[in-house]
Amino acid sequence: MPYPADRERDRPWVMRTYAGHSSAAASNELYRRNLAKGQTGLSVAFDLPTQTGYDPDHKLAKGEVGKVGVPISHIGDMRRLFDGIPLAEANTSMTINAPAMWLLALYVTVAREQAEADGRDVDEVLAELTGTTQNDIIKEYLSRGTYIFPPGPSLRLISDMIAWTVHHVPKWNPINICSYHLQEAGATPTQEVAYALCTAIAVLDAVRDSGQVAAEDMARVVARISFFVNAGVRFVEEMCKMRAFAALWDEITRDRYGVTEPKARRLRYGVQVNSLGLTEAQPENNVQRIVLEMLAVSLSRDARARAIQLPAWNEALGLPRPWDQQWALRMQQVLAYETDLLEYEDLFAGSRVVEAKVAEIMAGAREEIDRVQELGGAVAAVESGYMKSQLVASLAEYRRGVESGDRVLVGVNRFDTTEPSPLQTEGVDAIETVDPVVEKQAVAAVERWREQRDDAAVERSLAELRAAAGTSANLFEATLACAAAGVTTGEWAGALRETFGEYRAPTGVSAASISGEGAAEVERVRARVEATGAELGEKLRMLVGKPGLDGHSNGAEQVAVRARDTGFEVIYQGIRLTPEQIVAAAVQEGVHVVGLSVLSGSHLEVVPEVVDGLHAAGAGDIPVIVGGIIPADDATLLVDRGIARVFTPKDYELTEIMDEIVNVVRESQGLPVA
Repeated sequence: MPYPADRERDRPWVMRTYAGHSSAAASNELYRRNLAKGQTGLSVAFDLPTQTGYDPDHKLAKGEVGKVGVPISHIGDMRRLFDGIPLAEANTSMTINAPAMWLLALYVTVAREQAEADGRDVDEVLAELTGTTQNDIIKEYLSRGTYIFPPGPSLRLISDMIAWTVHHVPKWNPINICSYHLQEAGATPTQEVAYALCTAIAVLDAVRDSGQVAAEDMARVVARISFFVNAGVRFVEEMCKMRAFAALWDEITRDRYGVTEPKARRLRYGVQVNSLGLTEAQPENNVQRIVLEMLAVSLSRDARARAIQLPAWNEALGLPRPWDQQWALRMQQVLAYETDLLEYEDLFAGSRVVEAKVAEIMAGAREEIDRVQELGGAVAAVESGYMKSQLVASLAEYRRGVESGDRVLVGVNRFDTTEPSPLQTEGVDAIETVDPVVEKQAVAAVERWREQRDDAAVERSLAELRAAAGTSANLFEATLACAAAGVTTGEWAGALRETFGEYRAPTGVSAASISGEGAAEVERVRARVEATGAELGEKLRMLVGKPGLDGHSNGAEQVAVRARDTGFEVIYQGIRLTPEQIVAAAVQEGVHVVGLSVLSGSHLEVVPEVVDGLHAAGAGDIPVIVGGIIPADDATLLVDRGIARVFTPKDYELTEIMDEIVNVVRESQGLPVA
């Protein structure tokens, strides 16, 4: 976006809605409807199989297809997704990381096809493409969990993609360094700024050292780096965070990379305000939370976001409907077009309060950046578990504040009396649901695609990709060839899995423990855990499992930490496990209870598989509990399928949950429950 002179009215930011579900056709209809409502940019949500490099018919994809985004399996799906949307005129954000190169190659291929169909010069059209691929793998290891490959090969894919886009798609942002999920994983403002900038340093160093970009072109690389941040409800602190972020980015790019052009050093960032901060209890309160969070990144002109997307009020309940997304878009439009916000210079220049807070965040971030660099940089700090353990500890501290009441959540731990909400009178119809037939249709469609394509061309392109992966060659051209040949998402990722291997990131669970507020209640529950263990003649053991492809591990990690603190022996193997793996671990470890965490909406598919697997293994007496974003009607279905307890975000007191889990164990063992 162009920046105005001081006396001009600022242009509104790009307005997006994070959207996509079911199928490419359904998502295309949604995008075109949103654009007609005044949305000025597209933000594509991909489903978890696409994000993790699997086709819809892979066993790990079961229950996940089309749930949290749109499934894109091949070039045919990408054509359908953008049918009737001229890509040369669009501004598209794609929330995709490990397979970012693949999805951008599909996007570029569709743009080429559109150019040829219109009789336009292909290179001219590619030069007009604007948008962003998230492509930040470091935060995937730390928070979101949709990584595939180890850090080294992942950085290579990012470097190759940046080098290719700088030369061929110069207006595209090839990486959107994403601190958003770091905050959701517990990062303080200082940690969010520090770890995002450490990621930027790792990426820029990798590009510079790859030799693919001339020294004089590093300014072009820096100018195309964008950021994607989180804005919480403490909007003064969040606004100061962004001012500190901008100042540090300017400093690093000038001093470390020698970028002399101030415009190239400008912090370019987009925002989604905090989704995991939204509450299931009294969800109507989420409306004012969203508005206040939006102010944090729009009030200060010197640190104003250039793209904003807002969650819907009911995202803590399930998938928002089109009407809910429209409401979120209208919030942005009212602020941008009805108020006078964009008519003034920066409102906070010269504020002693703001300057002091900005200086505090900058000083803390510098210290943490230096600490990470001393460890060897962001990749080393991921591999050692340092950054992950810091986030787990910070989130544990936040949760202790909520449980003690020191951190107030209106409608949750204070002011919780309420009237019935007219916004929820529709019951299950108050959220969008994805018909299970969507997955069957996607599986059948990808099977038909494989039957109709040129298998010889597919095999040639995959062989060339494997060969290139074994060298230091840039992988983007080989990936483009795969896209044009009709290779599927799973085949592209599978070929690179063969060469690069897969990765399991540290969980960070061992770093956090209870202290301070709530310790007395923890000791009470610990006594119950120890007494129950004594009655059974062994220590109580709990398996915490993440079935399916859902990588949101924050809740599972906090449950594991609190279970350990209350005396359970905890088995937690991280994310992305099949029901069979969870069953095998439960039987092998002889656990007394299995706790499953599912936030992706696949609970009705993957949870019963675990229950059935335990019965088949002769361990049907092991109780299973479930936590996640689970609508009330679904919770009833799960209980009917044999689930002992269902916990949702309204159950925020972890120590009380541990107490209830002791009751579950005692019930299953035939012991009296007080």
